[in-house]
Amino acid sequence: MSTAAVFGSTGAVGSQILATLLASDKFAFVKTVSRRTPNIESPKLEALQESDTSKWGGMIGSLTPKPSVAFNAIGTTRAAAGGIQNQWKIDHDLCIENARAAKAAGVKTYVFISSAGTRGFLSNQVPYSKMKVGVEDAIKELGFDHAIILRPGMILGREVPKAAFFESIVGNLNKLGQGIQDRIGQDQTIIGRAAVAAARIAEEGKAPSKFWALEQADIVRLGREEWKE
Repeated sequence: MSTAAVFGSTGAVGSQILATLLASDKFAFVKTVSRRTPNIESPKLEALQESDTSKWGGMIGSLTPKPSVAFNAIGTTRAAAGGIQNQWKIDHDLCIENARAAKAAGVKTYVFISSAGTRGFLSNQVPYSKMKVGVEDAIKELGFDHAIILRPGMILGREVPKAAFFESIVGNLNKLGQGIQDRIGQDQTIIGRAAVAAARIAEEGKAPSKFWALEQADIVRLGREEWKE
């Protein structure tokens, strides 16, 4: 069984990744590094709290047992960060620092929660997309045994929505058909389960490629249709 580390374990998707890991019999230990401790307990969970995010990268090398898999679900908004420059420090710089630290610590499989549309038309003109593309490219260049990128659409099911009006509209599209909703947004639980399922597949040597990007349809398939824990 593997040991997993999670950055961003208290956010919407990160909390679902953590819950899924703790429920899985494929992962013996789960380590988290975050500003505040997760709102969940388990005998196989070790939660490290550190308010100074610049120290997070160095902490992964001290984890015991050493994780073979690391998940990065860190993310904020421009408003919450206090401007685009501060958001860049978190969504871009911190994510790359943590990926480099994970590689140095011997992590074999690295899973990053990105976003849909980051490679779309004019995406190089959108700061948010540029952040995600920068992180994706950096992870690819680090040469993990397996690098897994998830690109979900609008994240649904959050306790505190980031865009309540639009999330409400998309959240109700399943009344017209689940497939319609799945093409626009995915529930946070589905995304979290898909991330863990993809890591498990990679650990079993069954990933389709060394650098594996999961688009929305792939996330739905792994998170809902093929989840067999």
